[in-house]
Amino acid sequence: MRLVSHFILLIIVALVPAPIRAQTTSQPALVEAAKKENKLVWYTSMAIDTSKPLLDAFQKEYPFIKTELVRAGEEQLMNRVMSETRAGQWLFDAISTSAMGAMVERRLITPYISPERDAFLSEFKDPQGYWTGIFVNNLVLCYNTKMLAAKEAPRNYPDLLDPKWKGKMLMDSTDYDWFGTLATVWGKEKTVGYMKRLAVQNPLWRRGHGLTAQLLGAGEVPLAWAYNFRIERMKTEGAPVEWIETFDPIVVTVSGMGLSAKAANPNAAKLLIDFATSKRGQQMVRGMRRVPARSDIEPLAPKMDQTKLKLKAVPKEVYLHLDDHAREFRQIFGL
Repeated sequence: MRLVSHFILLIIVALVPAPIRAQTTSQPALVEAAKKENKLVWYTSMAIDTSKPLLDAFQKEYPFIKTELVRAGEEQLMNRVMSETRAGQWLFDAISTSAMGAMVERRLITPYISPERDAFLSEFKDPQGYWTGIFVNNLVLCYNTKMLAAKEAPRNYPDLLDPKWKGKMLMDSTDYDWFGTLATVWGKEKTVGYMKRLAVQNPLWRRGHGLTAQLLGAGEVPLAWAYNFRIERMKTEGAPVEWIETFDPIVVTVSGMGLSAKAANPNAAKLLIDFATSKRGQQMVRGMRRVPARSDIEPLAPKMDQTKLKLKAVPKEVYLHLDDHAREFRQIFGL
């Protein structure tokens, strides 16, 4: 499972003090305070090809800060943070993960109102300032253009129930957050009913959206669920793939960044948050062919304009009950 047990949650909540008010600091004062700290530890689940270039650019901007990057997968990162903080060790100053809502619930991060936050859609930032998005992953239906014409491809969820798609669609076997998010939008009964009908279509299961995209490009099947940033990458390399922008909703995983509730170097961490969410930092994210969370960055492609898609970010409640969603998802699809 991606989250630790409810028992551990109760222990952590008991150990961590109540969150304080959102913090703001003027930039000159922040820089001077960060100089005195002289260090920054960033925990992240971002891929190393995204996180390291960002941190390298940050260190070039602030050479007086010694940085340490700790990178792990989502589940491994969460388990590490929970184990460390339960033992009274707060080793990270800033953290970025797609489970920021769970970090808030567990009081592992504290609010910080970055001056960059106004440039972000409400879906991509915490309303109380606990976290701000760095990049987003939009889970979309994709098709192989050599196997399907655009007019033949499904345009929305009901289209996938047509018998002609039986056994012709790849899905990730761990899309529990997708299932849980749809349940919050449609309601539990409607979602379960839809998923049971979708299960009759005999989806083909693989682990990882990168793999589903690759197999789609190779022509294994005409349809697959994958992230649209990867499909756009593949298109630039000549792969015969495209994605559908008309699904409602498109479920979005937001990789956000927040400030540790007990940061040893809080000012350096605030500078990193400001940098990663700045226009310059977000343009770097775009340059790495990711979808930046900031709304004033030119999209990778015209159809990827975040303001025009019907997006729904995974709510924190879904992450907090992910074990339950996973259990039901596997039961419905016989996994």
